[in-house]
Amino acid sequence: MTSNTITPFQRNAYTPSRAARELGLKRSEFDLAVHLGQIRTVPDEGGGGRRVSRSEIDRLRATDGFPDALRQRVRLVGTTEGAEAMKISVGRFTRLARLGLFSPVRFYLNRYRAVVWLYLADELEEFTAVEENTPLLTARRLPEGLRDMLDEGVDLRARNWRGRHRGFLLRLAEDPWESAGALAAFLGPVQVAELVPDPYERSHLGRFRPGPPAHGAQGSPAAHLSEKIMTADDPAEIAWLRTELAQVLADARRFRPAPRPATRQAPPTLPPGEPAPQEPSRGLLGWLRRKSA
Repeated sequence: MTSNTITPFQRNAYTPSRAARELGLKRSEFDLAVHLGQIRTVPDEGGGGRRVSRSEIDRLRATDGFPDALRQRVRLVGTTEGAEAMKISVGRFTRLARLGLFSPVRFYLNRYRAVVWLYLADELEEFTAVEENTPLLTARRLPEGLRDMLDEGVDLRARNWRGRHRGFLLRLAEDPWESAGALAAFLGPVQVAELVPDPYERSHLGRFRPGPPAHGAQGSPAAHLSEKIMTADDPAEIAWLRTELAQVLADARRFRPAPRPATRQAPPTLPPGEPAPQEPSRGLLGWLRRKSA
């Protein structure tokens, strides 16, 4: 299919920017809704990327409370606004987040290169509404076991973000190699090299390995920090990723072996004493030699 061909599918599907306008969303809100699986996308048959079908737009428009309800489901809050919504102090909010009791869905780096975590407002409201969580919000002190975890330096925010982002990447995967690339994205180069010692296979896997969300120019301190957040550092998380990647790689090899250079045939062996054939000379001198022969 050429890039200039317009298929019936493309005429009935929208680019992300057009779909966001059709749904009354900012582009960042649209991207998050796709990330969370609230907007279903399909591959763009015209040359990569994703599109949104007309039927999906119609489905979303027909939901109760559209478009405000859709916007509310992707509303993000930071630590201060989240604490206010839950009617707790900023300090307690941060401690509960570090314990992994609710998970961030995005992050960015402020001008001081500090990580700012963002949370879904709906999820914080749901957490507050659960009666069993009331002591965590109102008691003078957190339970002893949770305090011990905090004293040990537990901070599950990055790990929980990786889990959500990994789910997003795996939902978009179209074949086993893309799934393998999504898993490899959360392991460091040494871990990947141990699991994939073949350089051609590792190079092929790298084609499907997405990088961290863009934060700063490539090679900048901000980019390095984003890469650090993207890379698993907990032993249990690393072990799980290695096991999953090994299994998915086995499926990928059966699905389609990684390409490798064609094998060059060795020249035929000549009998002893027989001179090797001369390669024809090129250019004007070669032409003269062949002409005079």
